[in-house]
Amino acid sequence: MQLYSIKNNIWIFVGCSLAWMGIQTLVLHRLEIEWLQAFVDSFISTLLLSAVSAVTITIYRFYQPGKTNRFNRFIYAIGIAVLYSAGLRISLSYIYPQDEGYLTFLEKSMPVRFITSLLLLSFITLLNWLWNILKDQKEQEERKNEAEQLVREAELVRLRQQLQPHFLFNSLNSISALVGTKPQEARKMIQQLSDFLRGTLRKDEKSEVLLQEELENLKLYLEIEKVRFGHRLDVQIIATEDCYKRKLPPLLLQPLVENAIKFGLYGTIDTVVIEIRLSCETSFLHVEVKNPFDTEMQEASKGSGFGITYIQRRLFLLYARHDLLSIVKKAGVFYAKLKIPQTL
Repeated sequence: MQLYSIKNNIWIFVGCSLAWMGIQTLVLHRLEIEWLQAFVDSFISTLLLSAVSAVTITIYRFYQPGKTNRFNRFIYAIGIAVLYSAGLRISLSYIYPQDEGYLTFLEKSMPVRFITSLLLLSFITLLNWLWNILKDQKEQEERKNEAEQLVREAELVRLRQQLQPHFLFNSLNSISALVGTKPQEARKMIQQLSDFLRGTLRKDEKSEVLLQEELENLKLYLEIEKVRFGHRLDVQIIATEDCYKRKLPPLLLQPLVENAIKFGLYGTIDTVVIEIRLSCETSFLHVEVKNPFDTEMQEASKGSGFGITYIQRRLFLLYARHDLLSIVKKAGVFYAKLKIPQTL
């Protein structure tokens, strides 16, 4: 691809040089210079100008003056323009040494030729300078984006590391309570916990998973919680068939449901129904978790729980949006509404 680009640039350079030579030949002929002399003059001047331009481009390709010596570029342009003018004058004087009329014309036209070459070299210099500024800005922007991406990934890893011990400690406490009174259920819970943690470890490296896979992992978590709470916990999952192939970040539903269990079952001995409703549209996957809650207990506790804070921060890191999670408390019912952007 790079070789193809270089070939294209060479052909563009040759085409511009030929066009410049044709225009200069026509202009010199209009100034009463014979066609042959006009052609030779144009050919020599274009050849020299192309040579110094190619040398300038090559030098700037391998050497870029620093920010403190930008003025060197313009000093270089002036110096090369002087060398070009001297070389052109010597070459044409050598070709037509006896033609007094042409030599007089050549002498008078040298300031114009010098200014033309200086303008061209200055343009190349300025273009190269601007191109390198844009290149530096692009590289700085890429480095900044890479650094921000690394920071986001590091924080996501930290959040996952916070989530796993948070859930693990609760489960171990429940297992400890069951060991003495219900050893069979304790062993069952240990096995379920092992399966759940194995699944979470496999998902750590994934950026997104299918909703169907996420629900299977959520059911493992709910089996563990049902060992803890028994018949008191009733979870209903309602999802339309077309939503199962939608994607979402892994382990996003589990802390949301954990929060619902925490504020729905703690403080009561009655059966509590937690409803998880999933629907989808073209751009979003919608998740709504509904659970009853005790107003007095909610006011006595601090905040809405670790799960809500975890999800809010994680969604912002992934999608740079603050409007993807909303919380509604109405008539003793807690609604957590989540929408996951879908890649079209």
